[in-house]
Amino acid sequence: MKPQPVNPVTLPEPRGYSHGTLHGNTLHLGGQTALDKDMRIVEGGIVEQFRQAFGNVLATLREAGGEPADLVSITIYLTDIPDYQAHGKEIGAVWRELAGPVFPAMAGIGCTALWQPEALIEILGVAVIPDERLKTPQ
Repeated sequence: MKPQPVNPVTLPEPRGYSHGTLHGNTLHLGGQTALDKDMRIVEGGIVEQFRQAFGNVLATLREAGGEPADLVSITIYLTDIPDYQAHGKEIGAVWRELAGPVFPAMAGIGCTALWQPEALIEILGVAVIPDERLKTPQ
């Protein structure tokens, strides 16, 4: 079995990367910033960027038949950790709205910059999807 790309049509068309890579039942979710379908970073600060970036991660997860409960690991890269911490309750509410009470292993890592200069956050993850829901890309 070889790895297969997972690229939802609802996300920007990838060039030189995949939004996700499925190998067996394990889906490696590529780093997602707050890009919308028009390839623009959403405005509104860290909370709205978290909503968009995590929504992009979940779109890739769902494309492969996964659900938030299948997430086993999430890594969040941040250009401003204090800003994220200051909005922690709002971000937590967005998480629960999008994923429910699912809390996989997580890491938050500070960095000086992301690929898009206006991006404040990038989220990547790993999920393990049960056979009965797994959708293999065509």
